[in-house]
Amino acid sequence: MIESLSHLTYTKKETNVIILLYYKGSAYMDYSFDEVIDRKDSLGIKWNNLGQLFGSEEVLPMWVADMDYANPQPILDSLQQVLDSRILGYTAPPDSLYNAIIHWQKERHQMALTKDEILFSPGVVPSIALIIQALTNEQDAIMIHDPVYTPFSTMIQLNKRRCIRSTLLIENNQFKMDFEEIEKQLFEEQVKLFILCNPQNPGGRVWSKQELITLADLCKKYDVLMISDEIHGDLIFSPHQFTSLVTLKPSYQNFVITLSAATKTFNIAGVKLSMIYVQNPTLYKQINHYQECIEHSGLNTFGYVATETAFTQCGPWLEHLLETLSENLAMISNFFDHELPQVTYMKPQGTYLFWFDCSSLGLTDEELMNRFIHVGKIALNSGVAYGPGGSQYMRLNFAAPKVLLQEGLKRIKLTFER
Repeated sequence: MIESLSHLTYTKKETNVIILLYYKGSAYMDYSFDEVIDRKDSLGIKWNNLGQLFGSEEVLPMWVADMDYANPQPILDSLQQVLDSRILGYTAPPDSLYNAIIHWQKERHQMALTKDEILFSPGVVPSIALIIQALTNEQDAIMIHDPVYTPFSTMIQLNKRRCIRSTLLIENNQFKMDFEEIEKQLFEEQVKLFILCNPQNPGGRVWSKQELITLADLCKKYDVLMISDEIHGDLIFSPHQFTSLVTLKPSYQNFVITLSAATKTFNIAGVKLSMIYVQNPTLYKQINHYQECIEHSGLNTFGYVATETAFTQCGPWLEHLLETLSENLAMISNFFDHELPQVTYMKPQGTYLFWFDCSSLGLTDEELMNRFIHVGKIALNSGVAYGPGGSQYMRLNFAAPKVLLQEGLKRIKLTFER
């Protein structure tokens, strides 16, 4: 096994990368997803402080959900234009940003929005915390799936609400909602809010229209508000189709709040900007008022600029990204099928996250994490962090150049074999 990552640094010329150029206005766009960018000694958390986070500096980081791909050039150019102005003063979101968001959601997800239904936030997790505080009270019950994105439960617990978990079933190696259990818990626990992850993280499941309707109708029946976290909604693999929950029935606009951002889609999490879509005027006023009370809405200039540029100029980049992610997923699936046939996994329908079962090793969750770190020398996300239903699983981020992904797969195999 290779102990050092220094051998992985190389240039485009050396890797025989095909560079595709696309004319957009006066700018050309480079669709290269094979360049390995040295991210050590940057501010990014993925590649830095690994000793502190994992107890070893030798691990290959394939954990937190940001991509090891360069940002689209138009985004970098637009940010450079801001810097070229030489004054970074106060800013407010321009109408052009609202128009870009409205057009993107209409064209991509058939969601009809107006400017007066859009609020801005530093991120999806701060949005969840904001909504919990604005629309629920201490000790109220809030329901989530299990397993699911870790900050859901963290925000519930830190804000002194009761976390009610509905365990996801597994059928044909895909997650499935247990509607019978959900209805029972909605009634018995007097749930006030349901936080949905669509597409599902960590399993990559893209919920079907019927599943979404069944869940939303149950919430409507028991007068439960819903948050639909749709931050991965643009990262979907054919033939699967993403559906934004609020678009399925006009009545859902009364109790569904949608969270979205350009940050996962275009790998710009560091600019700190997301959107809250609230189509019920009463809920909008409540959330907006709470934002004003805590000065939550004064946001990042770079977030405004990067998001607008992403939605107006970077659609073609996204299409090539999805092709690359599809190739990576095929590589992973083939590897597990042939090299690790004893390991079951969920083939994601969306996101760039791969969820696989490590129970064949017969280890505790703590031992499992240590084995990947110290034997395989790879940093993954521990499944149990996503809830009790994630015990014995690990999550792999496969949004990386193929040479890094191949190295990561070798290390995973070593973890199982040694």
